[in-house]
Amino acid sequence: MKNQKVLVIGAGLAGSDAAWFLAGKGVPVVLVEGKSKTPNPSQKLKSFGELVCTNSLKSMDPSSGHGLLKYEMNAMGSLVLEAAYQNQVPAGDALAVDREKFSLAITEKLENHALIEVVKEVVGDPLDWGLKYDCSYIIVATGPLTSEALEEWMQKTLGKEDLYFYDAIAPVVDADSLNYEKLYYKDRHKPVPEEEGIEADYLNAPFTKDEYVDFISELVAAEKVESKDFEEYKFFESCLPIDIMAERGEETARFSCMKPIGLELPDGKRPYACVQLRKENLLGSAFNLVGFQTRLKYPEQVRVFRKIPGFEEASFIHLGSVHRNSFLNAKKLLRRDLSSREFPQLYFAGQITGVEGYTESAAMGLYAASQIWRKISGKTPLEWPVETGIGALLNYIMTNNKPSPSNINHGLLPPVTLTKEERKNRKTRKKIKKGKVAARARLAFDKIKVEL
Repeated sequence: MKNQKVLVIGAGLAGSDAAWFLAGKGVPVVLVEGKSKTPNPSQKLKSFGELVCTNSLKSMDPSSGHGLLKYEMNAMGSLVLEAAYQNQVPAGDALAVDREKFSLAITEKLENHALIEVVKEVVGDPLDWGLKYDCSYIIVATGPLTSEALEEWMQKTLGKEDLYFYDAIAPVVDADSLNYEKLYYKDRHKPVPEEEGIEADYLNAPFTKDEYVDFISELVAAEKVESKDFEEYKFFESCLPIDIMAERGEETARFSCMKPIGLELPDGKRPYACVQLRKENLLGSAFNLVGFQTRLKYPEQVRVFRKIPGFEEASFIHLGSVHRNSFLNAKKLLRRDLSSREFPQLYFAGQITGVEGYTESAAMGLYAASQIWRKISGKTPLEWPVETGIGALLNYIMTNNKPSPSNINHGLLPPVTLTKEERKNRKTRKKIKKGKVAARARLAFDKIKVEL
């Protein structure tokens, strides 16, 4: 291990967790972050680990796909999860955070680690930078919004295919600008807290049928941001802009992010549709519009979203936007340990590998770092069981014939067999199935944990 350093390019979620993991093993790390010099259009903070879309790291339910990842990441000492738990805001069973405090917590830990050297520069050729800092290994964890210089290098050197999809960001509204007489607190499928002063985690804006139909019509007619450079919009299906849902049909949003099921009004009646708002911070001074990522132009967002009940005089802290997300064809370009087929010392981690989501990205950072640690320790790459959360994600990006980013979900994990008795009750069958998958995943991970 003597004199072996690792260059980590990018201090997002994957890069932050990769750098922290390696430094924790006693490996010197050079962490390069370029956004202080040239931030991309989606970046607002100067600090590391910035959450550019939602402030939620998804479900904490141990039986969910994201629950599986959190179990594995916690065992690997994830800095991202540590900072998330420390800066958590109420969001039902989801792990949502105050994004500014979360980012600052990650930055402080990384900048103050004795084995991590932080360099604020924009990287072009990662191999040249590896030589410059005398690093034995390199991890590119620049996310889907990689700098122009590095993306040009990848296209020229790794090339093969230019794969991309577009992602969109939801707006955040100032809490003081809302009309609370038209809104109500309630978590989906959960009873309203009975204790005085205790509120549910979500604030809801209910629609009548006429209000909903008018709102969808306005979304369809509103001016949108066009795609650039003759590229076709290719959005991630589970994160569609609200305006695209509207274009797909009047009822689409009502069966997605605006579904009213489980959100009965205080009088017990169910609204025709509903917009859910999630707190951006513990103070509750701002709300994120859940599922409302959008392509609408800024003035149109203000005009159309003020048609949401209670939003008549809404003031937005920041508006939604769309951006181009780039990712590699992992199956063609990478080995299973996420090293480059052409340059064995070069690794990739995070969303650039073809996973989608915060926890997924950070998990790939931990995975790549753990494989490099094994090489430094003189060991062969570790084969992760496909039954684990990280193993399932890795298997997906390395076997998918038509690359398309995916988040963690039970569809990526091998099926389990239910007994005849377990199959009988359709209402409990799904829950039992998920529980079995989760139990098997934890068992599989625990068997390899000692190798990490």
